[in-house]
Amino acid sequence: MQLGLLSDIHGNRIALEAVLDHMPPVDGFVCAGDVVGYNPWPAECVATVRERAIPTVQGNHDRAVAADAAPGFNAMARAGVEHARAALDDEAITWLGALPERRTVADGRIAVVHGHPDDPDHYTRPREFAGGLIDSAAGRLGVDDGLDALVLGHTHVQHHGVFPEGVVVNPGSVGQPRDGDPRAAYAILDVDERTVEERRVEYDTDTVAATVAAAELPERIGSRLAEGR
Repeated sequence: MQLGLLSDIHGNRIALEAVLDHMPPVDGFVCAGDVVGYNPWPAECVATVRERAIPTVQGNHDRAVAADAAPGFNAMARAGVEHARAALDDEAITWLGALPERRTVADGRIAVVHGHPDDPDHYTRPREFAGGLIDSAAGRLGVDDGLDALVLGHTHVQHHGVFPEGVVVNPGSVGQPRDGDPRAAYAILDVDERTVEERRVEYDTDTVAATVAAAELPERIGSRLAEGR
């Protein structure tokens, strides 16, 4: 079984379309949260994820939009939340609010969280990747037979590690990479082989930046995309 892994789409329709067009045939998809925030197309991105019935967990921006509260967010992030609140209908906002903090997919073999199994807002950096994260996720989700993999996001940094307990993978950010590579990021997980292929695809960051400006969002939301920051 092969799964296409997405995370941190952040309202970037052009990047999401590029990823979905670039992705090879897979048996299913997973999204590790933050469908909305920052970029100008939250409604389109929510619609795509919902239409494809992609199993998704709630990211901190998804929660902020649903709750109409963004504690600790900087001005740029708050602007994205306000834009999403204005762009989304009640049904989409309700969907964001109902997303779980953690879940399993692939018949309970894969755990999905946004930041960390124990704390959805924790930035789990590559240096923290370890098999113990999989055990923690299994405990939180009540999975007695163990897991093959843990999928997480939040850092916008693409990385994975293979451990005796299984695979820990952050597919990177579709809509706002922060690892110095401006290309949209995603990954392919082979569940049976416990292997990961990290993948990137170019997209039109200039058009996104122009649309950011047209939407009167902070200029830095668009300009940072070309830097991968």
